[in-house]
Amino acid sequence: MAASAAEQGKGKRVQPPWSPPEGTKHSRLCLYNSLTRNKEIFQPQNGRKVLWYCCGPTVYDASHMGHARSYISFDILRRILRDYFKYDIFYCMNITDIDDKIIKRARQNYLFERYRENKSSPDQLLEDVKTASELFLVKLNETTDPDKKQMLERIQNAVKSAFDPLQEAVQAKFPAEEINRRHETLLDEAKDLLSDWLDAKFGSQVTDNSIFSKLPKFWEGEFHKDMEALNVLPPDVLTRVSEYVPEIVDFVKKIVDNGYGYVSNGSVYFDTMKFDSSEKHSYAKLVPEAVGDQKALQEGEGDLSISADRLSEKHSPNDFALWKCSKPGEPSWDSPWGKGRPGWHIECSAMAGSILGESMDIHGGGFDLRFPHHDNELAQSEAYFENDHWVRYFLHTGHLTIAGCKMSKSLKNFITIKDALKKHTARQLRLAFLMHSWKDTLDYSNNTMESAIQYEKFMNEFFLNVKDILRTPTDVTGQFQKWENQEAELNKNFYDKKAAIHEALCDNIDTRSVLEEMRSLVSQSNSYIAAKKSSRQMPNRLLLENISSYLTQMLKIFGAIESDDAIGFPVGGNSQNINIESTVMPYLQVLSEFREGVRQIAREKKVTEVLQLSDALRDDILPELGVRFEDHEGLPTVVKLVDKDTLLKEREEKKKIEEEKKRKKEEAARKKQEQEAAKLAKMKIPPHEMFKSEHDKYSKFDENGFPTHDTEGKELSKGQIKKLKKLYETQEKLYKDYLQMVQNGSAN
Repeated sequence: MAASAAEQGKGKRVQPPWSPPEGTKHSRLCLYNSLTRNKEIFQPQNGRKVLWYCCGPTVYDASHMGHARSYISFDILRRILRDYFKYDIFYCMNITDIDDKIIKRARQNYLFERYRENKSSPDQLLEDVKTASELFLVKLNETTDPDKKQMLERIQNAVKSAFDPLQEAVQAKFPAEEINRRHETLLDEAKDLLSDWLDAKFGSQVTDNSIFSKLPKFWEGEFHKDMEALNVLPPDVLTRVSEYVPEIVDFVKKIVDNGYGYVSNGSVYFDTMKFDSSEKHSYAKLVPEAVGDQKALQEGEGDLSISADRLSEKHSPNDFALWKCSKPGEPSWDSPWGKGRPGWHIECSAMAGSILGESMDIHGGGFDLRFPHHDNELAQSEAYFENDHWVRYFLHTGHLTIAGCKMSKSLKNFITIKDALKKHTARQLRLAFLMHSWKDTLDYSNNTMESAIQYEKFMNEFFLNVKDILRTPTDVTGQFQKWENQEAELNKNFYDKKAAIHEALCDNIDTRSVLEEMRSLVSQSNSYIAAKKSSRQMPNRLLLENISSYLTQMLKIFGAIESDDAIGFPVGGNSQNINIESTVMPYLQVLSEFREGVRQIAREKKVTEVLQLSDALRDDILPELGVRFEDHEGLPTVVKLVDKDTLLKEREEKKKIEEEKKRKKEEAARKKQEQEAAKLAKMKIPPHEMFKSEHDKYSKFDENGFPTHDTEGKELSKGQIKKLKKLYETQEKLYKDYLQMVQNGSAN
C-alpha cells in the first residue's frame, strides 16, 4: 500500500528529540562557623569523610545540664550528618583528667577526709572553723563577681547557722549524743571552708600521684554512665590527657623548635606576639576582640597557675602555659624542662593532632570555650603544623540557663544530669534541645520541659492512632484503596513538608523548624483521619503508614527513638528484647471485641451492672497494665499500648477534673439552697414589719409600719417615700406569695 504524502515528506521515522527537565536547585548543607561568624557551605576536605574533634569534660565532679547541653546537641548534629546527610564521621573526644581544678579538688578531698577520720573534738572543730573563717573572709572580701560573692555568702551563712548551735551545746554541756549530731552538721556545712584552709596549710605535702588520678577516674565513669542514659553515642576514639603526656611533651618541643615557645623557670610558654607577627599566622581567630582580657586568660591558666611569680615568668601577659613546672602538692611527669605537667590548652592540640592529623573538618565545644581555650588551641596547633587551617569549621553550642539564671558549677548553681533524669526522660530532654537552635542559649525551665512533654504526647497519640488503623483487618488487595481528593491533598502536603524539613536541615541543622514542620504534618494527618471517620470511611492505610514511618525515621535520626519499630515510640522502654506490641495486641483486640459485644447486649437488656464492669475494665484495670481503650460512639474501640505511668497520670488528672466538677456542682447547689433559704426568709416578713427593725434609719412609723421620720426626727422627703413605697409593694407581693405557699403546703 502506498505511503501517504506526509510520511514520504518525513522520510524514515525516527525518535523525536528529547530534552531533560530543568529540575530545581539543590540546597547544600550550611553550618554556622565561628571562624567566620557566618553560615558557610559545608565542604569536607576528603570526599564524604568528616574528621571531627569535640572537647570533652574536665572530670572533677558530677556531670550537669550544661554538659548535657553540649553533648546532646553535638550528638544530634553528628547523627544528622551521619544518618541524614550520609557523611562518614570519624568522631574523637578527649577527657581532661589533669587540670588545676582536678588537682585542687583531689587534694582538698583527700585532706578533708583525713581531717574527718581524725575525729577532732567539738572544741577543736570550733577552733578550726574560726581559723578557717578568717581565710574565707579574706577570699570573700576580695571577690568582685556578684554571683560568686552571693555564693560565698550563702556558704558563710550556712556555716554560722551550724557553728552557733554546736558552740551553745558545748558551753551548756548538752548530752554527748546531741553534741555529736551538731558536730557532724557543722563538719558537713563547713566542708568548703575547711577544705580551703587545709589545702593552704597542708596542700604542698600531698605528693602521691594516685591521689590525683582516683578522683577523675571515678567522675569519668559517672560521665559515661550519664551519656549512655541520655542516649549520646560514644566517640569513635576517646583520649585522656594522662595517657598522652609523652605526645604532649613532643608537641611542646616542636612548638619551641619552630620558634613559637620559650622556657622560663622550668615552665614553657607560648609566645603570642611572635606567633601573631608571623605573616602566615594570626592569633585569636575566633574572638580577636578578647585579646588582652586578663580575667579570661587567667581563668584559662587555672587557679594554681596565676600566682605573681608564675605571671612574672611570661614575656607578655597574653602568653599562656604549654607546660607547667609542678609545684609541691601537684602531680608531675618527666620532661626536658624538669618535672612538670601539661597546660590546659595543649592537651587538645596534641591529642587531636595525633589522631586526626594536621587538619580536621569540625571542632566542637561550648560557647564559653571560644576564648582563650579554642583560640589558644588554634594558635599552638598551627604553630606546630606550620599551617593556617588546623580547623575548617568551628561549631560552638549555646549556653544553658536555669529558669533564666546563669548556670555554673563553680557557683554551685547547677542541676546534675542524674537529677534531671529523675524528673524527665532522656527523650523529653532531647526533644527540648531539638526545639531550640543548637547554637543559641537554651533556658532549662518548667515551661521548656512542658513544651517537650506535650510535643512527645502529641506525636505519640498520632502514632497510636495510625497503628490502630493499620490493625484493622483487610485482605491483600484491600490495603490498596482508591485515592480521592483528600488523599491527593494530604500526599502533596506530605511531600511539601519533607522538602521544607530538608531545607531546614540544610540551614545550619535547624531542628526547631523541623519539629514545627513535623507537628504541622501530624495536624494535617489528624484532620484527614477525623474527616474520614466522621463520614464513616476508612482512612488510607498506606498513605498514613508512609507518613508515620517517615516521622519515626526522622526521630530515629535525631536520637529520640532507639528501637527497630517501624512506627512510633517503643512500648515498654528500649531494653525490651521482644516486641511487646506485636505480641500482646492480638489478645487485646480479641478482648476489645468481646467487651464491645457484651456492652451491646447489656445496653439492649438494660443491665447497668455489666456496663459498669466494662467501664471499670477500661478506666481502672487496663491502665495499670499500660493499655488504653478509647470508646467512640458508632465506631470500634481504639486499642492503644501506652506507658503505664502516663496512663496512671492521665487517670489521676481525669479524677481531679471530675472531683473539681463535682465540687463546683455541690458548691452551686449549696449557693442555690442558701439563696432560696434567704429568699424564703425574706418572704416570711410581713410588709408592716419590714422597716421596724431599721432603728438606725427611722424613728417613727404609721399604722401600716411605713417609715415617716428619719433618726433625727425629720419627716422623710417625697423622693425617699417614693423609693420606700416601691420596696413596700414588692414585699407585699412576696408575703402574699408566701401565704399562698403555706396554704398549698409548699412553704418548707
